[in-house]
Amino acid sequence: MSEPNSDLLPEGLEDRLPREAAATTRVMRAIQDVMHGHGYDRVLPPMIEFERSLAARMDGINPPDSRRRMFRFVDPASLRMMGLRSDHTPQIGRIAGTRLAAAARPLRLCYAGQVLTIKGDALDPARERLQCGAELIGTDNVVAACEVVAVAIEALQAAGAQGVSVDFTLPDLVDTLAEKAFPLEPQQIEAVRRELDTKDAGGLVDAGGEAYVPLLYATGDFETAIEKLAAIDAGGVLAGRIAALREIAAALGGAARLTLDPSERHGFEYQSWLGFTLYADGVRGTLGRGGTYRIAGSGKGEVATGFSLYPDGLIAQVADAERGADSVFLPLGHDRDVAARLRSIGWRTVAALSEADSAEALGCTHLLAGSEPKKL
Repeated sequence: MSEPNSDLLPEGLEDRLPREAAATTRVMRAIQDVMHGHGYDRVLPPMIEFERSLAARMDGINPPDSRRRMFRFVDPASLRMMGLRSDHTPQIGRIAGTRLAAAARPLRLCYAGQVLTIKGDALDPARERLQCGAELIGTDNVVAACEVVAVAIEALQAAGAQGVSVDFTLPDLVDTLAEKAFPLEPQQIEAVRRELDTKDAGGLVDAGGEAYVPLLYATGDFETAIEKLAAIDAGGVLAGRIAALREIAAALGGAARLTLDPSERHGFEYQSWLGFTLYADGVRGTLGRGGTYRIAGSGKGEVATGFSLYPDGLIAQVADAERGADSVFLPLGHDRDVAARLRSIGWRTVAALSEADSAEALGCTHLLAGSEPKKL
Protein backbone atom coordinates (compact mmCIF):
# COMPACT_ATOMS: atom_id res chain seq x y z
CA MET A 1 0.00 0.00 0.00
CA SER A 2 1.52 3.31 -1.09
CA GLU A 3 1.31 6.49 0.96
CA PRO A 4 -0.52 9.46 -0.66
CA ASN A 5 2.35 11.79 0.27
CA SER A 6 5.52 10.42 1.79
CA ASP A 7 6.58 13.92 2.92
CA LEU A 8 3.64 14.40 5.28
CA LEU A 9 4.55 14.58 8.96
CA PRO A 10 2.78 12.33 11.48
CA GLU A 11 -0.29 13.76 13.22
CA GLY A 12 0.61 16.13 16.05
CA LEU A 13 4.10 16.97 14.74
CA GLU A 14 5.12 20.03 12.76
CA ASP A 15 8.12 21.95 11.44
CA ARG A 16 9.07 25.31 12.86
CA LEU A 17 9.79 27.59 9.92
CA PRO A 18 12.25 30.54 10.14
CA ARG A 19 9.97 33.14 11.76
CA GLU A 20 8.62 30.76 14.40
CA ALA A 21 12.03 29.15 14.94
CA ALA A 22 13.52 32.59 15.62
CA ALA A 23 10.68 33.43 18.02
CA THR A 24 11.19 30.06 19.73
CA THR A 25 14.86 30.84 20.33
CA ARG A 26 14.10 34.27 21.78
CA VAL A 27 11.27 33.05 24.03
CA MET A 28 13.22 30.11 25.40
CA ARG A 29 16.32 32.24 25.98
CA ALA A 30 14.28 34.90 27.82
CA ILE A 31 12.69 32.28 30.11
CA GLN A 32 16.02 30.61 30.85
CA ASP A 33 17.73 33.94 31.53
CA VAL A 34 15.16 34.70 34.23
CA MET A 35 15.62 31.31 35.88
CA HIS A 36 19.41 31.65 35.69
CA GLY A 37 19.18 35.12 37.23
CA HIS A 38 17.35 33.67 40.23
CA GLY A 39 20.07 31.11 40.88
CA TYR A 40 18.64 28.08 39.08
CA ASP A 41 21.29 25.89 37.42
CA ARG A 42 20.34 24.22 34.15
CA VAL A 43 20.63 20.47 33.73
CA LEU A 44 20.32 18.53 30.47
CA PRO A 45 18.86 15.05 30.97
CA PRO A 46 18.79 12.65 28.01
CA MET A 47 15.76 12.28 25.76
CA ILE A 48 15.50 8.56 26.53
CA GLU A 49 15.96 6.46 29.67
CA PHE A 50 15.16 2.95 30.82
CA GLU A 51 11.39 2.81 30.80
CA ARG A 52 11.11 1.16 34.20
CA SER A 53 13.03 3.92 35.98
CA LEU A 54 11.31 6.77 34.14
CA ALA A 55 7.81 5.37 34.51
CA ALA A 56 8.25 4.62 38.22
CA ARG A 57 8.83 8.31 38.94
CA MET A 58 6.12 9.42 36.51
CA ASP A 59 3.54 7.33 38.38
CA GLY A 60 3.97 9.58 41.40
CA ILE A 61 4.05 13.07 39.89
CA ASN A 62 2.00 12.83 36.68
CA PRO A 63 -1.58 11.95 35.78
CA PRO A 64 -2.38 8.21 35.93
CA ASP A 65 -2.28 7.73 32.14
CA SER A 66 1.20 9.25 31.71
CA ARG A 67 2.93 5.89 31.30
CA ARG A 68 0.51 4.89 28.52
CA ARG A 69 1.27 8.14 26.66
CA MET A 70 5.03 7.54 26.60
CA PHE A 71 6.83 6.26 23.48
CA ARG A 72 8.59 2.99 24.29
CA PHE A 73 10.97 0.75 22.36
CA VAL A 74 13.60 -1.94 22.94
CA ASP A 75 17.21 -0.77 23.22
CA PRO A 76 19.26 -2.92 20.81
CA ALA A 77 22.35 -2.54 23.03
CA SER A 78 20.90 -3.65 26.39
CA LEU A 79 17.72 -5.37 25.12
CA ARG A 80 15.83 -3.47 27.83
CA MET A 81 12.72 -1.37 27.30
CA MET A 82 13.46 2.33 26.83
CA GLY A 83 11.13 5.31 27.22
CA LEU A 84 11.13 8.67 25.44
CA ARG A 85 10.44 11.40 27.95
CA SER A 86 7.02 13.02 28.02
CA ASP A 87 7.92 15.26 30.98
CA HIS A 88 11.19 16.60 32.40
CA THR A 89 10.07 16.64 36.04
CA PRO A 90 10.70 12.93 36.80
CA GLN A 91 14.18 13.27 35.31
CA ILE A 92 14.95 16.28 37.49
CA GLY A 93 13.84 14.27 40.51
CA ARG A 94 16.14 11.40 39.51
CA ILE A 95 19.11 13.76 39.11
CA ALA A 96 18.42 15.43 42.46
CA GLY A 97 18.04 12.09 44.23
CA THR A 98 21.13 10.44 42.71
CA ARG A 99 23.87 12.50 41.05
CA LEU A 100 23.13 15.58 43.18
CA ALA A 101 22.03 13.80 46.36
CA ALA A 102 24.94 15.32 48.30
CA ALA A 103 24.47 18.86 46.93
CA ALA A 104 23.43 21.58 49.37
CA ARG A 105 19.70 22.13 49.87
CA PRO A 106 17.61 23.89 48.83
CA LEU A 107 18.74 22.78 45.37
CA ARG A 108 17.69 25.02 42.47
CA LEU A 109 17.57 23.32 39.06
CA CYS A 110 16.05 24.36 35.74
CA TYR A 111 15.60 22.71 32.36
CA ALA A 112 14.40 23.32 28.81
CA GLY A 113 13.78 21.02 25.88
CA GLN A 114 11.28 18.97 23.95
CA VAL A 115 8.89 16.33 25.25
CA LEU A 116 6.88 13.84 23.20
CA THR A 117 3.73 11.84 23.81
CA ILE A 118 2.01 9.09 21.85
CA LYS A 119 -1.24 11.04 21.86
CA GLY A 120 -2.11 14.70 22.29
CA ASP A 121 -4.82 16.10 24.55
CA ALA A 122 -8.42 16.50 23.44
CA LEU A 123 -8.01 20.30 23.12
CA ASP A 124 -4.40 20.19 21.92
CA PRO A 125 -3.45 17.55 19.31
CA ALA A 126 0.29 18.36 19.51
CA ARG A 127 2.44 15.35 20.41
CA GLU A 128 5.70 17.28 20.58
CA ARG A 129 5.93 20.29 22.88
CA LEU A 130 8.52 22.54 24.38
CA GLN A 131 8.78 22.39 28.15
CA CYS A 132 10.90 24.54 30.43
CA GLY A 133 10.75 25.03 34.15
CA ALA A 134 12.40 25.28 37.52
CA GLU A 135 12.44 23.02 40.56
CA LEU A 136 13.32 24.13 44.10
CA ILE A 137 14.18 20.86 45.83
CA GLY A 138 14.41 20.39 49.57
CA THR A 139 11.68 22.79 50.70
CA ASP A 140 7.98 23.37 50.11
CA ASN A 141 7.27 26.17 52.57
CA VAL A 142 5.50 29.46 51.87
CA VAL A 143 8.75 31.31 51.12
CA ALA A 144 9.66 28.72 48.49
CA ALA A 145 6.19 28.96 46.98
CA CYS A 146 6.45 32.75 46.82
CA GLU A 147 9.75 32.48 44.94
CA VAL A 148 8.60 29.83 42.49
CA VAL A 149 5.34 31.58 41.55
CA ALA A 150 7.14 34.93 41.17
CA VAL A 151 9.86 33.42 38.96
CA ALA A 152 7.24 31.74 36.75
CA ILE A 153 5.39 35.04 36.26
CA GLU A 154 8.61 36.97 35.59
CA ALA A 155 9.78 34.35 33.07
CA LEU A 156 6.54 34.54 31.08
CA GLN A 157 6.55 38.34 31.10
CA ALA A 158 10.19 38.42 29.95
CA ALA A 159 9.22 36.12 27.08
CA GLY A 160 6.53 38.55 25.93
CA ALA A 161 3.38 37.35 27.70
CA GLN A 162 0.81 40.04 28.43
CA GLY A 163 -1.85 39.94 31.13
CA VAL A 164 -0.43 36.96 33.03
CA SER A 165 -2.85 35.40 35.50
CA VAL A 166 -2.36 32.74 38.18
CA ASP A 167 -5.12 30.40 39.34
CA PHE A 168 -4.39 28.81 42.74
CA THR A 169 -5.76 25.53 44.02
CA LEU A 170 -5.40 23.31 47.11
CA PRO A 171 -4.87 19.77 45.78
CA ASP A 172 -5.24 18.03 49.15
CA LEU A 173 -8.37 19.97 50.09
CA VAL A 174 -10.77 17.01 50.20
CA ASP A 175 -8.35 14.82 52.17
CA THR A 176 -7.80 17.60 54.70
CA LEU A 177 -11.49 18.31 55.21
CA ALA A 178 -12.51 14.64 55.20
CA GLU A 179 -10.29 13.83 58.17
CA LYS A 180 -12.32 15.80 60.68
CA ALA A 181 -14.10 18.97 59.53
CA PHE A 182 -16.38 17.35 56.91
CA PRO A 183 -15.97 13.60 57.64
CA LEU A 184 -16.30 11.13 54.80
CA GLU A 185 -16.12 7.36 54.64
CA PRO A 186 -13.08 6.13 52.67
CA GLN A 187 -15.29 4.94 49.84
CA GLN A 188 -16.94 8.37 49.58
CA ILE A 189 -13.75 10.41 49.16
CA GLU A 190 -13.10 9.56 45.50
CA ALA A 191 -16.74 10.15 44.61
CA VAL A 192 -16.69 13.59 46.26
CA ARG A 193 -13.47 14.45 44.43
CA ARG A 194 -15.02 13.41 41.14
CA GLU A 195 -18.15 15.52 41.64
CA LEU A 196 -16.05 18.53 42.67
CA ASP A 197 -14.01 18.08 39.49
CA THR A 198 -17.18 18.18 37.39
CA LYS A 199 -18.62 21.07 39.47
CA ASP A 200 -21.81 19.08 40.00
CA ALA A 201 -23.67 20.24 43.13
CA GLY A 202 -26.39 17.60 42.76
CA GLY A 203 -23.82 14.87 42.31
CA LEU A 204 -22.01 16.03 45.45
CA VAL A 205 -25.17 15.72 47.50
CA ASP A 206 -25.88 12.26 46.07
CA ALA A 207 -22.27 11.22 46.91
CA GLY A 208 -22.75 12.23 50.55
CA GLY A 209 -20.73 15.43 50.19
CA GLU A 210 -23.41 18.04 50.84
CA ALA A 211 -21.04 19.90 53.18
CA TYR A 212 -18.65 20.33 50.25
CA VAL A 213 -21.13 22.12 47.95
CA PRO A 214 -20.09 25.65 49.10
CA LEU A 215 -16.59 24.93 47.77
CA LEU A 216 -18.03 25.12 44.25
CA TYR A 217 -18.75 28.80 44.83
CA ALA A 218 -15.49 29.78 46.55
CA THR A 219 -13.96 30.50 43.16
CA GLY A 220 -13.03 33.47 41.01
CA ASP A 221 -11.17 36.65 41.90
CA PHE A 222 -8.65 35.79 44.61
CA GLU A 223 -9.68 38.28 47.28
CA THR A 224 -13.36 37.41 46.99
CA ALA A 225 -12.82 33.65 46.75
CA ILE A 226 -10.39 33.45 49.68
CA GLU A 227 -12.96 35.19 51.90
CA LYS A 228 -15.59 32.65 50.86
CA LEU A 229 -13.18 29.80 51.56
CA ALA A 230 -12.39 31.22 55.00
CA ALA A 231 -16.12 31.40 55.77
CA ILE A 232 -16.50 27.71 54.84
CA ASP A 233 -13.48 26.62 56.90
CA ALA A 234 -15.06 24.48 59.61
CA GLY A 235 -13.02 24.43 62.77
CA GLY A 236 -10.13 26.33 61.19
CA VAL A 237 -8.64 23.22 59.59
CA LEU A 238 -7.74 25.26 56.49
CA ALA A 239 -6.47 28.29 58.40
CA GLY A 240 -2.81 27.54 57.68
CA ARG A 241 -3.41 27.08 53.96
CA ILE A 242 -5.56 30.19 53.72
CA ALA A 243 -2.89 32.24 55.49
CA ALA A 244 -0.24 30.79 53.14
CA LEU A 245 -2.24 31.70 50.04
CA ARG A 246 -2.71 35.22 51.32
CA GLU A 247 1.01 35.54 51.99
CA ILE A 248 1.86 34.36 48.49
CA ALA A 249 -0.64 36.78 46.96
CA ALA A 250 0.77 39.67 48.97
CA ALA A 251 4.35 38.79 48.00
CA LEU A 252 3.47 38.94 44.30
CA GLY A 253 2.58 42.60 44.71
CA GLY A 254 0.19 42.82 41.78
CA ALA A 255 2.57 41.20 39.27
CA ALA A 256 -0.30 39.15 37.87
CA ARG A 257 -4.05 38.77 38.12
CA LEU A 258 -4.87 36.17 40.80
CA THR A 259 -7.80 33.78 40.97
CA LEU A 260 -8.69 30.84 43.19
CA ASP A 261 -10.42 27.53 42.55
CA PRO A 262 -9.63 25.53 45.72
CA SER A 263 -11.17 22.24 44.60
CA GLU A 264 -9.58 22.08 41.11
CA ARG A 265 -7.58 18.86 40.78
CA HIS A 266 -7.12 18.26 37.05
CA GLY A 267 -3.37 18.09 36.53
CA PHE A 268 -2.72 18.34 40.27
CA GLU A 269 -3.50 14.80 41.36
CA TYR A 270 -0.10 14.35 42.95
CA GLN A 271 0.64 17.86 44.19
CA SER A 272 0.58 18.33 47.94
CA TRP A 273 -0.74 21.51 49.58
CA LEU A 274 -0.40 24.02 46.71
CA GLY A 275 -1.02 24.03 42.98
CA PHE A 276 -1.23 26.85 40.44
CA THR A 277 -1.99 27.29 36.74
CA LEU A 278 -0.61 30.06 34.52
CA TYR A 279 -2.46 31.87 31.73
CA ALA A 280 -1.86 34.93 29.55
CA ASP A 281 -4.01 37.20 27.41
CA GLY A 282 -4.37 36.04 23.83
CA VAL A 283 -2.87 32.59 24.44
CA ARG A 284 -5.28 29.68 24.19
CA GLY A 285 -5.17 27.22 27.07
CA THR A 286 -2.69 27.01 29.91
CA LEU A 287 0.90 28.24 29.69
CA GLY A 288 2.09 26.22 32.65
CA ARG A 289 1.44 24.57 35.99
CA GLY A 290 3.28 24.32 39.27
CA GLY A 291 3.04 23.58 42.94
CA THR A 292 4.45 21.53 45.77
CA TYR A 293 5.16 17.79 45.52
CA ARG A 294 7.64 15.01 46.35
CA ILE A 295 10.34 14.20 43.80
CA ALA A 296 9.88 10.41 43.96
CA GLY A 297 6.11 10.46 43.95
CA SER A 298 3.29 10.73 46.42
CA GLY A 299 4.64 10.41 49.95
CA LYS A 300 8.17 9.50 48.80
CA GLY A 301 11.41 11.38 48.34
CA GLU A 302 12.25 14.97 49.15
CA VAL A 303 9.72 17.75 49.16
CA ALA A 304 9.98 20.21 46.28
CA THR A 305 8.29 23.25 44.77
CA GLY A 306 8.41 23.97 41.06
CA PHE A 307 6.73 24.85 37.81
CA SER A 308 6.66 23.71 34.18
CA LEU A 309 5.95 26.09 31.30
CA TYR A 310 4.67 25.04 27.88
CA PRO A 311 5.36 28.16 25.80
CA ASP A 312 4.28 26.98 22.33
CA GLY A 313 1.10 29.08 22.39
CA LEU A 314 3.07 32.13 23.45
CA ILE A 315 5.68 31.49 20.75
CA ALA A 316 2.97 31.43 18.09
CA GLN A 317 1.61 34.74 19.39
CA VAL A 318 5.07 36.36 19.45
CA ALA A 319 5.92 35.06 15.98
CA ASP A 320 2.70 36.47 14.50
CA ALA A 321 3.21 39.87 16.11
CA GLU A 322 6.83 40.58 15.26
CA ARG A 323 8.22 41.71 11.93
CA GLY A 324 11.20 40.12 10.25
CA ALA A 325 14.71 41.18 11.22
CA ASP A 326 16.52 43.85 9.21
CA SER A 327 19.18 42.43 6.92
CA VAL A 328 21.80 43.95 4.61
CA PHE A 329 22.32 42.63 1.09
CA LEU A 330 26.00 42.28 0.21
CA PRO A 331 26.62 42.47 -3.56
CA LEU A 332 29.32 40.47 -5.31
CA GLY A 333 32.77 41.89 -4.62
CA HIS A 334 31.76 43.62 -1.36
CA ASP A 335 34.34 44.61 1.22
CA ARG A 336 34.55 41.68 3.64
CA ASP A 337 35.99 43.81 6.44
CA VAL A 338 33.03 46.19 6.19
CA ALA A 339 30.62 43.24 6.29
CA ALA A 340 32.38 41.81 9.36
CA ARG A 341 32.14 45.19 11.09
CA LEU A 342 28.40 45.37 10.41
CA ARG A 343 27.84 41.90 11.86
CA SER A 344 29.90 42.80 14.92
CA ILE A 345 27.53 45.67 15.71
CA GLY A 346 24.41 43.56 15.26
CA TRP A 347 23.53 43.67 11.57
CA ARG A 348 22.41 40.55 9.73
CA THR A 349 24.05 40.19 6.32
CA VAL A 350 23.03 38.18 3.25
CA ALA A 351 25.72 37.82 0.59
CA ALA A 352 25.05 37.51 -3.15
CA LEU A 353 26.32 34.28 -4.66
CA SER A 354 25.67 35.21 -8.31
CA GLU A 355 24.69 38.18 -10.46
CA ALA A 356 21.12 36.87 -10.46
CA ASP A 357 20.76 37.46 -6.70
CA SER A 358 19.01 40.64 -5.58
CA ALA A 359 18.18 42.31 -2.26
CA GLU A 360 14.46 42.24 -3.02
CA ALA A 361 14.32 38.58 -3.95
CA LEU A 362 16.25 37.58 -0.82
CA GLY A 363 14.00 39.65 1.47
CA CYS A 364 16.65 42.15 2.58
CA THR A 365 15.71 45.53 4.02
CA HIS A 366 19.02 47.27 3.27
CA LEU A 367 21.71 47.31 0.59
CA LEU A 368 25.41 47.78 1.28
CA ALA A 369 26.39 50.99 -0.47
CA GLY A 370 30.09 51.64 -0.01
CA SER A 371 30.71 51.11 3.68
CA GLU A 372 27.23 51.72 5.07
CA PRO A 373 23.80 50.05 4.79
CA LYS A 374 21.23 51.92 2.69
CA LYS A 375 17.55 51.30 3.39
CA LEU A 376 15.62 49.98 0.39
